[in-house]
Amino acid sequence: MRVAYICADPGIPVLGTKGASIHVQQIVAAFRRRGDDVTVYCTRVGDAAPTALGDAPIVSLPVARGEARRREEAVRAAAAGLAARASDDGCDLVYERYSLFSEAAVSADAPSVVEVNAPLIDEQRTYRTLVDDRAATAATRCLLTGADVVACVSEPVAAWARGHGAGVSSRVVVAPNGVNTRSFSPARIADGPLRAVFVGSLKPWHGVDAAIDAVAGLDGVELAVVGDGPERDALEQRARRQGVRVRWHGAVPHDDIPRILRRMHVGLAPYPAEAGDYFSPLKAYEYLAAGLPVVGSATGQLPSVVGHGRTGLLVPPGDITALVRALVELRDDRELARTLGAAAREQAVARHDWDGTLDAILSAVPDRVRAERAEARA
Repeated sequence: MRVAYICADPGIPVLGTKGASIHVQQIVAAFRRRGDDVTVYCTRVGDAAPTALGDAPIVSLPVARGEARRREEAVRAAAAGLAARASDDGCDLVYERYSLFSEAAVSADAPSVVEVNAPLIDEQRTYRTLVDDRAATAATRCLLTGADVVACVSEPVAAWARGHGAGVSSRVVVAPNGVNTRSFSPARIADGPLRAVFVGSLKPWHGVDAAIDAVAGLDGVELAVVGDGPERDALEQRARRQGVRVRWHGAVPHDDIPRILRRMHVGLAPYPAEAGDYFSPLKAYEYLAAGLPVVGSATGQLPSVVGHGRTGLLVPPGDITALVRALVELRDDRELARTLGAAAREQAVARHDWDGTLDAILSAVPDRVRAERAEARA
């Protein structure tokens, strides 16, 4: 099958290290493992090695930085251009990662899947600048109404998508994030200091400040942070004030993550209460695949991914005392940590591999759509 993968979001380099970039790369890799030919159409390439996309051909129409209104118009034009290129090249399926101002998937002449990872209109209004709200809403409704399948990473995102047209003539499927379990091998949870790790972007709603507070003054627990972001300076200052020694890895190639996690004992996801409930925590799936017990907040999708006392320990969001208690429990009972980690790995392999996630999405494409498209091409 020839697949056109479209990502018109200029904030997502398809060859990058951001979580969204990793998501793009992993879905493309899952398509390729099925034996499909994939061409990636995007507005931003990035500087990671092309092997991150399995050397899939890349067609790029860059969007220049600049004033917000002009940038919105440029994204819309680039998305139309990407759809035209995909149609000219020919494909059997268009798979688009939902981006503001893009209707690309329903413009190309092929069955379409739109993957929705967040309520982007709401995020843009809240955290960034949205000039042409009406155009963004109209494009979203057109895309989500016209697609054959709308794949959402969580139930709250699915509810948001339905409020913007999904489900009227499209099928809606909830497909949480996943992990390439072949890339990870189980960590060896040895005795000695408990090595706790956070992986992800350093933004306020990821709760790294809580992790620093929890480790402050706690003997026998070490903290490592893998990732970068706008909060890094503030977090480093916080750690210095509290006397917490943190190993800051910074942003690293995704291929390095399994090697780093293999040396750790616990994966952290200490989201605060205000983090929201719609996201699908990529880091949690990677911790599980690495055989690490997850210590995280009982919020959003996390309780459906991490079984308290089975694959990790859940604490109330923002409760530093409970977070300390969980770390101490695993520090002092290493056999418990090993048991939880083994169950975590087993669950990741059985339930969370990207191949299964993609299969679930593609199985929602109606048979009649496949037949009609095949007949049209005949």
